[in-house]
Amino acid sequence: MEKIKVGVAGYGVIGQRLADGVALQKDMELVGVADVAPTLSIRALKEKGMPYDLYCAIDDTTALDNAGIPVSGKMDDLLQKVDIMLDATSAGIGAKNKKLYEKYGLKAIFQGGEKNEVADVFFHGYANYEKGIDQQFLKLTSCNTTGLIRAVDCIDREVGVEKVAITIIRRVADPGDYHRGLTNALKVDEAPNHQAVDLMSIMPHVNATGILVHTPVTHGHIITVVATPKKKIGKSELLEMFYNHPRIRVVKIKDGFLGNASLFRYARDLGNPRGDMYEIAVWEESIVNSGDDIMFAINIPQEAVVIPENMDAIRAATCMQTDRLEGVNLTNKYLGMGRWK
Repeated sequence: MEKIKVGVAGYGVIGQRLADGVALQKDMELVGVADVAPTLSIRALKEKGMPYDLYCAIDDTTALDNAGIPVSGKMDDLLQKVDIMLDATSAGIGAKNKKLYEKYGLKAIFQGGEKNEVADVFFHGYANYEKGIDQQFLKLTSCNTTGLIRAVDCIDREVGVEKVAITIIRRVADPGDYHRGLTNALKVDEAPNHQAVDLMSIMPHVNATGILVHTPVTHGHIITVVATPKKKIGKSELLEMFYNHPRIRVVKIKDGFLGNASLFRYARDLGNPRGDMYEIAVWEESIVNSGDDIMFAINIPQEAVVIPENMDAIRAATCMQTDRLEGVNLTNKYLGMGRWK
């Protein structure tokens, strides 16, 4: 079978990880990445020997030329070589790029920052893979929503979920960002947060609501979840469900996983590029029953958590696999997910 040819627009926090993710898929070919300026990510790409071909997303290549960045062509050149684009540009740019994708008859995957109207389907690999099959434009959920749905869908497929109430303790910016920051302060958004609303868009049979709190940290979000399953379950049953999910890592406070920074450090100690972790983590000691409800806490590694679902989206949109489990399992295999189990 011929490999699906993939391009990535925007080589930033998510784009560079998407490129790495595609390069790991044995049945996909990364044709190249597109960007507009010699950002730190692009400069690092050059210093690494240009493992990926770079295409200039604008007509003027002067800035890239002056920085000595090799350019393989313009955006139009890239679009004529691919079957599908992963658009990881800044919010709003993807909607403009959509016109280019339509011009060339391409399929495209947009990230959580774009408005839902940009796509035919609001997509999550595990929860609604079937809806993405053979669609031209898919939009991924945000990092928090992606991880949250993984956990809720895991329970829902086993015993059903009636409703969830969540609290998101949200990192304020990515590591290295200077454009925003809180000092000695927390900030509360009005309820319900968009992640709860987005969950209901993907899983309309689940009633969800939640509160979001911005915190002055950068390495990951933490979400507490109070779920009401349709069949009462205990801690041991929930642990078994989570242990069996390739994209969920069960960790223990007593082992030293004290919080988000512990998981980031562990990912670096594993030798993961950039300290990335594709899995969400559930703290075993956080799982408690409250009447018919069950509560737990998960860690969301915001820079890398959406990469597996993007690979799923390519598989669904291009009909590489029309069976949900076959598609997600291949993604998991090539990304090495679940190998610690």
